[in-house]
Parts: sequence; C-alpha cells; structure tokens
Amino acid sequence: MKKLILSCIIVIILVPNLKAQSIYDKATIKELMDRVNAYQLKNPWQKYDDNWIRGTYYAGVMACYFATEDETFLKQSDALCESLNWTLPTLPPVHDASGVNLLTCGQTMIESYMAKRDKKKIKSIIEHLENPAIRNPVSNPREWYYEGGTRYVDGLFTGPPALAMLYDVTGNKKYLEWMDACFWDVYGKLYNTDLDLFYRDKRFFPSNTEGNKQIIWSRGNGWAIAGIARILEYLPMEHGNYKRYEEVMKGMAAALKKCQSEEGFWYPNLADPDYAPFKETSGTSFFIYGIAYGINHGILSKEEYIPVVKKAWKSVTDEISKKGKVQWGQLVGDRPVNLSKDDSHEYVTGTFLLAASEMYKMNLNNN
Repeated sequence: MKKLILSCIIVIILVPNLKAQSIYDKATIKELMDRVNAYQLKNPWQKYDDNWIRGTYYAGVMACYFATEDETFLKQSDALCESLNWTLPTLPPVHDASGVNLLTCGQTMIESYMAKRDKKKIKSIIEHLENPAIRNPVSNPREWYYEGGTRYVDGLFTGPPALAMLYDVTGNKKYLEWMDACFWDVYGKLYNTDLDLFYRDKRFFPSNTEGNKQIIWSRGNGWAIAGIARILEYLPMEHGNYKRYEEVMKGMAAALKKCQSEEGFWYPNLADPDYAPFKETSGTSFFIYGIAYGINHGILSKEEYIPVVKKAWKSVTDEISKKGKVQWGQLVGDRPVNLSKDDSHEYVTGTFLLAASEMYKMNLNNN
C-alpha cells in the first residue's frame, strides 16, 4: 500500500512537468497547428472583409507550410486563391480602405508562387500596384498606405512584407523603395523612441488623450514586430536598411520583455495593465512570432529571449479549446478594450499559426 501511495505521489508530481515540456515538442506543435487550423476552416468568418482578416489567417497557414512542408497547408492556401481567381479585391471608389490592407491576401499568392511557380499567381498583385485608378504607390505615393487619412501601425504588416516578397520573386528594386517609403514614414510618425514601441495612430499620442495617458496597443505593436519579421525574411542582408529593421526589432523585443506579465501573456495596453486587465492572445501570438523569428535568425539572444517565448507560448496554448478555438483574442478594433474568453476571429487564428511556425522551427526540446 505504501508503494502504491508513493507511486501516485510521483505521478502527481511528474505529470505537470511532462505536460509543460510537451508543448515545445515539434509533434505537439504540429498537432496544435492542425487542430487550430481545422477549427477555423469549419468556422469561417462570413461577413465583409477587405482581406486583412482572412489574409492574416492565411499568412499563418503559409508560414506553417514553409515550417513543416506539409502540402495540406499549401493546398488550402491555393484553394483560397483559386476562389479569388488569384485577384486582389476591388473596392468601391467611395470606400476609404487603406491600399496596404488590400495586399494582405496578396502575400499568400506570392508565397504560393514561391512554392510552385506559376505567373498567374502574382499577375494581379503586380497589376494592382501599377493601376492608376486605385490607391497604390504609383497613383498616390505619399499617402496610399493611409487609413482614414492618417498613418496607422497595422499597415506595417499588411503592406511592406508583400513588397519585400515581390522583390524576392521579381528582383525589381522599386518594390523595396515603396516598402521603405511606407515603413519608415509610419515609423517616423508613430514610433516612441523612449518606449521603443508604436502608437496605433496619431489619435493616441499622449497630447491627444484624456489626461495625457499612454495608450500603447498590444496588437498594434504585434502588427509591427510581425511585419518586421516578414520583411527581414525576404529582404537581402546587404540592403541599406536591413540592419535598421533589425535594430527596431531588437528595441521592441527589449521593451516587450519588460512589460510581459508573470503568466506569460501581454495585456491589451502595454503601457498600463490595469487599463484593460485581460489576457489577450492575438498580440501575444504576434510577439511570440516576432521574437521567435529574431531568435531563430540570430538577431536576438537565445539566453535572453527563449524564456520569454516559452512563457508566452504556454500562456497562449493554455487558451486553445479542445476543438481548436484560440480564445481571448480581441475582436476587430483599433485600441485596447475589454474582452472575454469567447472572443476570437480568423486573424487571431492566423497570429497563432504564425507563432506556431517559428516555435516549430525553434525545436526547443532539441536545443
């Protein structure tokens, strides 16, 4: 009887440690990818989208393809692009959507082209960027990436990476010129060099807020660091601004490390955890993706940042339901707000899949 009791105690002590270790296994990460992706495919977003919602989801799907080489992810992405006739959406002239948002699904088309070359996959996006009748770098070079007449940080994910990808597949340097013009203009206006973090847009400068409060949106900064990772993936290292992008990533990573919660996630307002005191998975997943990318490519120190991503990864995987829903993901918005466990969206799934792709490549249990 004493031996049986002792065995039970040992099991109780050991099982949590085994469970904690398993979330870093490649096989477990792949299972999570598959479960989360399957859930999202069965529960698609049905309403209007100018493609950043679904495009962010499929950015994650393609990242999982490149990480795992599982053709299922590529076939799924190609099916989406076929349904769109490999064409970016056309909006009514009165619609004030940003030109960069329209490039989000274009990233999936370009990355599919990288996997299996067929010119029809990138024909539309190239034509889109040259069409004088729509907002693009040709028709409106100074403001084509604005939203509602102003710069906004979300666009650093939806637009510049697509231009870096187009350079990679065409060799045409104008795409890098357009990318730099967009990114560094937004950076110059919205980046707080004291905090090493971005404001969402000019409405959130302290001088514009009640009581001069700092409102630093978690997902807003997630769009930025994830966008930088995707730019660096395709930007030649000899490019004049390559190191500059790296330095922004390093600064952001250091700032994010300081404001990570003890549980591992980040609150919706990075400057004030009491502003909306809830765990939030879309920003947290973006930060895992960006920081893990930095680790995997030698930009960020393994010793300093692996503990950050491990803790964050556990906090997010704890919030995946048995069916595969990524819970606690802030709904569509432009600032930190209260949220609930049931909140999620296609782009929340996409941010998780992006994070999973880099965690899979990191292969922590074999380091």
